[in-house]
Amino acid sequence: MVDAKEKKSGETRQGGQEQKLEEDQHHKQDEEQDKKKEEQDEEQEQKHVQDQGLEKDEQAPEQEHKQQEMEFCVEEEGRDDKDDDLMLYNARKEEEDDADEDSEPDVEEGLKDAVEGTLRLKRLLSREADLPGVETRAKRRKKDIGHRTAAENAKVSQLLHKWGLASDALTKHVLDNLTLAELTHLIDSNYAPEKNNMWKCPAELLQIHTNLLRESKGPGGGPLDVVACFRHRKGLDAAAEKLLRALKHKELRFVMREYDGSIPLEQVIAEAADADPEEEGMAAAAAPEAPGVQAMGRYTRLELIDPVADCAVFGDANLTFSLNLARQRKALGHVGRVVATTFETLEILQERYKEINDTIKKLEEHFAEVYHGVDCTRIAIDPRFTGMANSLGAVYYNFPHAGAVGGFFDGHPVVNWRHENLMRLFFRALRSFVKPEGIVKVTSNSGAVGVRFSFIVSSAAQNEFEHVETMAFLQWQLHRYGRSYGDRRDTYKRPGEGEQYNAQRAESDMVYCFVYRPSGKVLPRQHIRLPPTYKTMLGCTDGALGERQGEEKKRYATELYKRFIVECSGKHVG
Repeated sequence: MVDAKEKKSGETRQGGQEQKLEEDQHHKQDEEQDKKKEEQDEEQEQKHVQDQGLEKDEQAPEQEHKQQEMEFCVEEEGRDDKDDDLMLYNARKEEEDDADEDSEPDVEEGLKDAVEGTLRLKRLLSREADLPGVETRAKRRKKDIGHRTAAENAKVSQLLHKWGLASDALTKHVLDNLTLAELTHLIDSNYAPEKNNMWKCPAELLQIHTNLLRESKGPGGGPLDVVACFRHRKGLDAAAEKLLRALKHKELRFVMREYDGSIPLEQVIAEAADADPEEEGMAAAAAPEAPGVQAMGRYTRLELIDPVADCAVFGDANLTFSLNLARQRKALGHVGRVVATTFETLEILQERYKEINDTIKKLEEHFAEVYHGVDCTRIAIDPRFTGMANSLGAVYYNFPHAGAVGGFFDGHPVVNWRHENLMRLFFRALRSFVKPEGIVKVTSNSGAVGVRFSFIVSSAAQNEFEHVETMAFLQWQLHRYGRSYGDRRDTYKRPGEGEQYNAQRAESDMVYCFVYRPSGKVLPRQHIRLPPTYKTMLGCTDGALGERQGEEKKRYATELYKRFIVECSGKHVG
């Protein structure tokens, strides 16, 4: 049609003005007809769509879904192999973050809680952001650390600026480990750590101060008989304590077993007078008419434990305590076995203690089992303890210590967290292995600055081990054994051979006694004391780190941090 128009237009130009006007008119008429036809065609198409509208609406979602599937398949088929590798790598990283980074052994479902805190602490150290050569996953590390509220962070900042220590990373680390109530108390009390102390840095002074504040709210680290512990545990007054001290043996045991605060103490005491003694044949039922406090104290000191249940000794350096216990149990006619453990390997023990082979032989003659290289916080993943869940009637840990670090006192914030976490993780691990009403005895010096007595008592309480008595170590039936330092010093000297622990005397040694009484409730995950970050350690200006500068300081901080990781893996260091 266009060609015809062009032909006519050519003839018009040749035919003159009039013919051109006539052709223009015909051209306009043709355009109007074409436009009208197009409009009619469009109306017919719209009508056709309306007639098929319902069917089209029903098929559209299914067709769209199929189209998406086809596009997805095409996209997947065309995906680069590198993209697949990256997706797989990220997925595996997520799985690794949920488990221990070093492929820890599988843990039975019922024992996972016993070792969760230990593995979490190791992950925290292994994922340190600033440690050279370590890849960190910030999200996972934040999950392991736990949530800090805006109010806590604000108070930490307030205290640092108030004390003029805004740039002191170690002091901030100590504050970050405090609760909101403790931070508020520091603000209200106007306390400020001394900044020019000749012996201790502000961070260490602050840590000592907060530890003393916690301990001032407790019963103290010295000797406490059964009534004093019961009074503190139940929140009783002096009048109630006086009533308890007047009770006979069977009555006092009844009251301590039955009183839960739901009824008046006087009513429970009245019921105790008519109650029968505990099951005959049990040592706890002996001498029912004897004075209660003295009888129960003697029961604890004579080590009259469950005769048929197994018992375990942790951290026994030269195994002389375990031998003493095995002889005691044999003399009393017990049939329960003694499981004696050391943290060091047998090779290290043979270097330090020339008598160790003879001691092990004597233990085996008493049918004891001896295990070496045992970390008491990781027994849930130690295959030698398989099948021992809820079987231990008694557990002993004498003078626990996380190991000395050269250049730092035990109370210094760079290393003290290890001692506190040792107790927290120890008692959490025991929950899965100690039977209900089983006893746990931890010996320590009441003035110790590494494993403080408050670390022991509070860690036990958090895991439902009731503090029932603190007795002087020298009054204990089992106190006569070969004491040792538990480290390389034992190669050339021992306590009692003209050597003494610094600032510690035998009169201050205590045995903290606990009984496991689970409530059946699911406990929250074990709280742990956070270790200082690598960056915080680089900012430390005293101790072994303060003596070094530049690259030398970085190297030492790296070595120290890697040592902490190894320790959390249950391996001996030092």
